[in-house]
Amino acid sequence: MRDAVTGAQGILEVNNLRIERDGKALLDVPHLCLGGPGPTLILGPNGAGKSLLLRCLHGLIHPDRGRVCQNGAALNAGHKTRQAMVFQSPVLLRRSVAANLDFVLKRRSLPHAERKQRIEALLDEGGLGGKARQPARSLSGGEAQRLAILRALALGPETLFLDEPTSALDPSATQMIERMILRASERGVRIVMVTHDIGQARRLASDIVMMQAGRVVEHGKAMQVLEAPESNESRRYLDGGLVT
Repeated sequence: MRDAVTGAQGILEVNNLRIERDGKALLDVPHLCLGGPGPTLILGPNGAGKSLLLRCLHGLIHPDRGRVCQNGAALNAGHKTRQAMVFQSPVLLRRSVAANLDFVLKRRSLPHAERKQRIEALLDEGGLGGKARQPARSLSGGEAQRLAILRALALGPETLFLDEPTSALDPSATQMIERMILRASERGVRIVMVTHDIGQARRLASDIVMMQAGRVVEHGKAMQVLEAPESNESRRYLDGGLVT
């Protein structure tokens, strides 16, 4: 199996990771090392274990066996404070757009003037500059997802996990979010993202983790996996023949 080249963002590593339900393995990953620059995209059919792996990497789910490590140390509370996650359906607070961001920035103990400046910069970055006072839950789907990503970025994470953030969005909204993801990656934020969109993988991915039936069947540089996949499962998925 090809392995991505490690870079300066640190290393996320999975060893002997296994999750079982009723004696059946939902996730079985003997080893996976994510350390290269640029976004990592996790691809595979429905039920492949993509979101389950993402939640394990973020520490939301504890495996039955094995562990996740950050730079050689088992994932701990300190690591988790340097991570953030955005789900497929954004969960926003019942307050204004700006107040959603201010809520997060207060956790970083920033003074009021600095928080205000940071909120303005974040809203401009996400194309929401004119909606600061608007109730967050009145935003469109694409706007709400942009706010959710901005709120995650406001935490200043080293790693941002994204679980199919554009799956319910139209092409224009998807394009705006992809630009945000690439800008965050260029600033040094590690992006680990689940998608089922092969076109999106071509546009964003530096490396690709291909999954099937709870297993990693291939991991390597994006163009190598997409243009010359080594595993039968990857070839079938990319050809549209592997749907479950």
